[in-house]
Amino acid sequence: MRLRHCGDRALLVELDDLGEVVAFYDALVVGPPEGVVDIVPAARTLLVRFEPPATPHAIEAALRSVRPASGARGNTGEVRIPVVYDGADLKDVAVLTGLAEREIVAAHTATPWTVAFCGFSPGFGYLTGGDPRLAVPRRAESRVRVPAGSVALAAGFSAVYPRESPGGWQLIGRTEAVVWDLDADPPALLRPGTRVRFTEAT
Repeated sequence: MRLRHCGDRALLVELDDLGEVVAFYDALVVGPPEGVVDIVPAARTLLVRFEPPATPHAIEAALRSVRPASGARGNTGEVRIPVVYDGADLKDVAVLTGLAEREIVAAHTATPWTVAFCGFSPGFGYLTGGDPRLAVPRRAESRVRVPAGSVALAAGFSAVYPRESPGGWQLIGRTEAVVWDLDADPPALLRPGTRVRFTEAT
């Protein structure tokens, strides 16, 4: 673990891989140091924000004493997302995985996913823990426009595009579920630690 100061009210925790990030994040959520107001996970880092009277020195000492969580993640809620599996890259994913298109649907819906972290755009959750056979690379060329609600795979993750944007993930379907809504509280449907179950829409 490496700690870097980000101004006088945040510390960046650098870790070796996503597994360490998830374990450290879970431990902090259960018992955050006094004064911590926000914890933002990423692929290999955690940003820990705090407010006075907490000091950088006190937070740094507290972080160094954290024992990463082990085992199953705590219950942070489950979201079900219905998907129409007719994505533009479904055939390509079949070629990449060696699975039939119906087998891809079965694999994507059979295993629960978990939001490891968010990024790229507001509400974009990086989902892990799905069927390992669905680990496919990003597209060789990104699209200029990916429609909102597109359900995609890339590099061992799955995701739902919260709004129209450029993107290079493999599109396998689409959903009408709203994953980012500024009028909702909280705005993001998919937050770190949330379990996600994809279901096939009829």
